[in-house]
Amino acid sequence: MQFSVTFRHMEPTDALKSYAKERMDRIRKYLPDPIACHVVFSTERHNHRIDVNFQLHNGLSIAGHETTENMYSSIDLVIAKIERQVRKYKGKIDTQKQRPHHVEPLPWSHSIVEEAFQGLHPEPQRPEPGPGFKVIKTEKFHANPLSVEDAIAQLNLAHEDFLVFRSVEAEGRVAVVYRREDGNFGLIETHA
Repeated sequence: MQFSVTFRHMEPTDALKSYAKERMDRIRKYLPDPIACHVVFSTERHNHRIDVNFQLHNGLSIAGHETTENMYSSIDLVIAKIERQVRKYKGKIDTQKQRPHHVEPLPWSHSIVEEAFQGLHPEPQRPEPGPGFKVIKTEKFHANPLSVEDAIAQLNLAHEDFLVFRSVEAEGRVAVVYRREDGNFGLIETHA
């Protein structure tokens, strides 16, 4: 498993890095195939925050974060939280099909290959928004082919409010599943 650590607003220490690596290896008893684990340590005043993201072979990602007054307790709490998530969704994770490698990316999709060759092909010029509108942030991502049930599982594992995906049931059309305020989920489907 690839293991990477980022320290923000704090001095990097080998002791903290090795403790985190040791604790993150515990996830292997539930998930024998994690490709990568990225850990971000950050501090703000007296709060110590850890963000963890596991990337699996089947394309799912599992994320968690925790903030306490001690970085070591933040590590312990976040791995306990991720272990609970994985136990809850273990059956779903096991049955998740691997993504096909021949998936054609959408125009707004994101991939590592595109980043590597970013300078080779100039980006098309986008029209400026009208007066009074300002785009603050732009993100690119890959809309993966998933069933609605798999998309909801991924949404819960990643602790996100919405997930854009290609609906397997709707011939690969783009869809969005989102968490509603009442705790249920909503689905937005596009038409051909």
